[in-house]
Amino acid sequence: MSGKDWGQKLLAILVVLAMLAMLGIPPTVLIFFSVIIYFVWRAVDRSEQHETRRVFEFYLAAHEILRADERRWYGFELSEVVSQGEAVLHAMKDPPPLVYYALGALYARAGDHDAAVEHLAYVVENESSDERLRNEPSPELRRYVSVLRRLERDPAEGPQTIAAVQGLERERRANAGILLAQSRSQIGAAPAPRPFTDETRVKSRPTPLDLGAHRTPRADGVTAPTPAAPAVPPPIAEVLRDLYEEEKKTA
Repeated sequence: MSGKDWGQKLLAILVVLAMLAMLGIPPTVLIFFSVIIYFVWRAVDRSEQHETRRVFEFYLAAHEILRADERRWYGFELSEVVSQGEAVLHAMKDPPPLVYYALGALYARAGDHDAAVEHLAYVVENESSDERLRNEPSPELRRYVSVLRRLERDPAEGPQTIAAVQGLERERRANAGILLAQSRSQIGAAPAPRPFTDETRVKSRPTPLDLGAHRTPRADGVTAPTPAAPAVPPPIAEVLRDLYEEEKKTA
């Protein structure tokens, strides 16, 4: 919070206390209410700062994943950053368009092309994504812009944060339309072939019967014959008939 905002709020509190003193309220009561107002004020101020800080923390995490490097990210890492961005999106009445782009690009990276199209289409095709049309900001957006301008004026205050914001803005201008078209082309496309897994490897492993179907060369160069298949016993009816005829002959 800037010094001007602090001064305005402090002046308002002093005016209220002066009015209460003019009404004859004892000083002890005024002190008690002053302490309560101070702690409530601090709690609200910290909550507002936390909400604003959470937007920039999401930018840092999203930019780290989306920037071009050779690192491979696990699915749960993508899911955690996406959940972080969704929380930011639903916590603000008018979230910055950059949040929509970062979320759309993350969804595209994760393979959720339906969600990617939903967020990227807002950035590319919706006029509301133009910052110049945001003329009636919510208190959350006003605080966000205040912190953003302060970082732009003094990058040393948060060099990694402002670098993440600027990197995402460059990617938004260059890649938003491309990512949207790619995600739309992926919706309804044929499923990818089944990857080769350990289960597939076990199923494709030859069985002992398969191995026995081939001749194995011996050390003397002579090919060993294939082991003969075990003899199938005759049916039980034939065995009983033979025993019955033998008994008739001996009788």
